[in-house]
Amino acid sequence: MLERNSGIPLDLGWVNRSCVNDQAVKSRIQDLLSSRTVHADRQVEWLARSIQCIDLTTLAGDDCPSNVARLCSKAAHPLSDSLSQALQLEHGLLTTGAICVYPARVADACLGLERLGASIPVASVATGFPTGQTSLKIRLEEIEFAVKSGAKEIDIVINRELALAQKWGELYNELVLMRKACGESHMKSILAVGELCNLTNIYKASLVAMMAGSDFIKTSTGKETVNATLPIGLVMCRAIRAYNRKAGFKVGFKPAGGIRTSKDVLQWMTLMKEELGDDYLTPELFRIGASALLNDIERNLTNSATGGYFLAEEMPMA
Repeated sequence: MLERNSGIPLDLGWVNRSCVNDQAVKSRIQDLLSSRTVHADRQVEWLARSIQCIDLTTLAGDDCPSNVARLCSKAAHPLSDSLSQALQLEHGLLTTGAICVYPARVADACLGLERLGASIPVASVATGFPTGQTSLKIRLEEIEFAVKSGAKEIDIVINRELALAQKWGELYNELVLMRKACGESHMKSILAVGELCNLTNIYKASLVAMMAGSDFIKTSTGKETVNATLPIGLVMCRAIRAYNRKAGFKVGFKPAGGIRTSKDVLQWMTLMKEELGDDYLTPELFRIGASALLNDIERNLTNSATGGYFLAEEMPMA
């Protein structure tokens, strides 16, 4: 079992002296994309592995028990029986990493997975997702409600006002309280990177979130103008690496927002392998927040297995 990040005291000196070289980040990503690719004969294996890292998500205003039940079914059986057989995968062996829903839908998700006999964790967004513009008291109560409803993972949103104002002490204190409210459920801290203005702020917010005890740091809610990009991912990976050297804890990483194609996911997995190692190709340390991605992966796996070509609209919906 991976040891959970228990956090460390806030090190403001470390946070304040941190600075990101934007040009170096851009150069590293260009080098990565030009010199590191997944060979064609390994892409099926990598795409199948990526399914285990997906947090299959529905965060829509019309979510209801029926579409949550459909999501659970897709998470438990992400590929058709015929495709699983073609790939020589045992029925029921391959599942997504989790399903992610609103707090009000957690109980529906737990019931749906129980009926399927699937041991897939339920993740819930919380703390006034996506903006976080509610009082701290209400945000903490929402976490407690989601946990009580059965959520094993809580995707919280940080207070962007505090991050932009460089009020790192206040942000740290809020996150410590959120981590406490999560209890045994893992806490994923959403930085909403598109609203943090620059890469240095993203790096600093990553450090503070990890110091406060986050089990994962996550790029985005998926609702911002800018979501998960590879340069932002690189900065957050470097923060994870630095924190591991200093504190000894491995913190997970979750990009979310805009990851829709098999090509996208292969690039993200390459970044993980190159920057953080093979441990970060497992659902214990790497998750992908997505709703449409699984459909594209299944389409590409089907094309590879059958030698045919299927359009996206010909595939079953998640």
